[in-house]
Amino acid sequence: MSAADAPTVRPGVAPLHRAPRGISTRLFRSELALIGGRRRNQMGLLVLAAIPIIMAIATKMTATDRRRGGDLLSSMTSNGLFVPLAALLVEMTMFLPLAIAMLSGDAIAGEANIGTLRYLLTVPVSRTRLLLVKYASLCFGALWGVLTVAVPGAIIGIALFGFGDMPTLSGTTLSGGAAIGRFALVIVYLTTCLAALAAVGLFISTLTEQPIAAAVAVMIFVIVSWILDGVPQLDWLHDWLLVDRWLAFQDFLRDPIAWHDISQGLFVNGLYAVVFWLLAWARFAGKDVTS
Repeated sequence: MSAADAPTVRPGVAPLHRAPRGISTRLFRSELALIGGRRRNQMGLLVLAAIPIIMAIATKMTATDRRRGGDLLSSMTSNGLFVPLAALLVEMTMFLPLAIAMLSGDAIAGEANIGTLRYLLTVPVSRTRLLLVKYASLCFGALWGVLTVAVPGAIIGIALFGFGDMPTLSGTTLSGGAAIGRFALVIVYLTTCLAALAAVGLFISTLTEQPIAAAVAVMIFVIVSWILDGVPQLDWLHDWLLVDRWLAFQDFLRDPIAWHDISQGLFVNGLYAVVFWLLAWARFAGKDVTS
């Protein structure tokens, strides 16, 4: 870990005196400050934001018509909001999961690796609350990552392709206000998908003291899940794979909204989040951090 990545001051951690009741809030703010302050996280955000910009410019330079409906990539020129949506489609397969893998690797394993975890536990706050704060910060990081793609993508998309009535993937048209509402639903849905992955990453992070190893393990989990999801002979398993409904956010862009895959995705996301957070708690509650 570079000097820029190493946390030197943790507001909210006061090992020499009893902390007041607001300690969990200060710990949460401290976690967010650490996430935002790490140089590699800042570079990662730049990469996430650059992809929709590159896609929009490339499409503007090569587009010859304004196609409507069909799929996200072919609809980019018809409305500026399709740019961030297409970018999210691309980045949900690898880049956004990688960002969550890096954050979750730092959550417990990173603290243990540089020796700050045992000092955190000298604060009069339970391990359960500390783990909740860690997970809450990862969920915020998931939202942060999605917005980092969505907001620059929307800005460059509207600047290059305009904004107004939005064609749906069903061939009908939504008003501008309705399109913004659907866009917000996409952001919320994808955040829940990444929050579920964060729970998996948090559990893996409790198993090791090497943050890179934890991040690699999370990415192996994601890649293997995608591979299994693409094997037709395993269709009985697909519904229970975390990644299976990640791209179902496109159903928000149909008229009417196709809720079946979305609701299944939300159920599986919630199931993974609860099960793996409980596994992380079971592991972390008895973890020896004194060495």
